[in-house]
Amino acid sequence: MTYAELLRVHGPVDLGSIPTDAAPGFAEGKKAGEAALASLGPELADLQERLWAQRTAGSNRRILLVLQGMDTSGKGGVLRHAVGLVDPQGVRIQSFKAPTEEERSHDFLWRIERAVPEAGYIGVFDRSHYEDVLIQRVRGYAPADEIERRYGAINDFEARLAAEGTTIIKCMLHISADEQKARLFERLQNPEKHWKYNPGDLDERALWPDYTQAYEIALERTSTEVAPWHVIPADKKWYRNLAVAQLLREALEGLDLTWPTADFDVEAELARLAGEQSPR
Repeated sequence: MTYAELLRVHGPVDLGSIPTDAAPGFAEGKKAGEAALASLGPELADLQERLWAQRTAGSNRRILLVLQGMDTSGKGGVLRHAVGLVDPQGVRIQSFKAPTEEERSHDFLWRIERAVPEAGYIGVFDRSHYEDVLIQRVRGYAPADEIERRYGAINDFEARLAAEGTTIIKCMLHISADEQKARLFERLQNPEKHWKYNPGDLDERALWPDYTQAYEIALERTSTEVAPWHVIPADKKWYRNLAVAQLLREALEGLDLTWPTADFDVEAELARLAGEQSPR
């Protein structure tokens, strides 16, 4: 069974029933998991280069990786260790913070549309349009009827992207409250990690049940055939990274990427090159 099949959301979502420290699809431990991740590097790099090469032949295909999760769930770690296996020249990363005044004057998807990766790229949303049905729901920044409208708007938006050649991989990094507490303690106890700590993280942590409910609703309402959600157990950092890398590999493999056929006479060019005098 593929990682996509193992981790995909089906039907009603109860995050409390999904283990955060499991390793679906991988029976060995941390050391073997890290080795398996490293071994994916050459294959991912080759697939990415094929994706980019097809862009030169007019292909519209691209990848959009959406990363969501509670604070400390490891979005940055995924970027370094999983996405970091491919050529950074072919990657576009966008992190969506609180909307600016200009962005608030438009529909919530306006700034998202502007960040969609171009053909040939692997685009990554480190947080995404889902913030507009997560934090805005929990904090009451938008009225209930507007939040309700947004679920449908997101599904329509993602369906259009898929029809235009975008393969969408949506990952919810599923961390336990206890593991988050341990990671926050680690940040506070290590001066080298104080820059990663935000006192507001504890304010958000106090709303853990509300965020859990908001995630469950969002996952149920927006996991579709063309843009399914995957819940990634994230207590084990090594497994989290491996699982996302495997989802990326599977998505690229599913595109059946081939090298573009030369649009020139290869034999004639070889003859020209063989017959030329070396530049002096």
